Amino acid sequence: MPINVKLDDLLHARRMTLTELAERIDLTLANVSILKTGKAKAIRFSTLEAICRELDCQPGDILGYEAESGETA
Repeated sequence: MPINVKLDDLLHARRMTLTELAERIDLTLANVSILKTGKAKAIRFSTLEAICRELDCQPGDILGYEAESGETA
């Protein structure tokens, strides 16, 4: 999938655990883990907003796009 999730890098930079983030944004650890590993098929804007608020970042800091081989961006 050309969308990559950089949540792990942000958590490390902020010295925050996945469990702590899950508690702060009121999501289950399992759901935050699915997002972190890039296995999520969608994300609610309210969830993205909560993550940005808690990590003091922008949506582009969390999500990135890389064209797959043979595609043009």
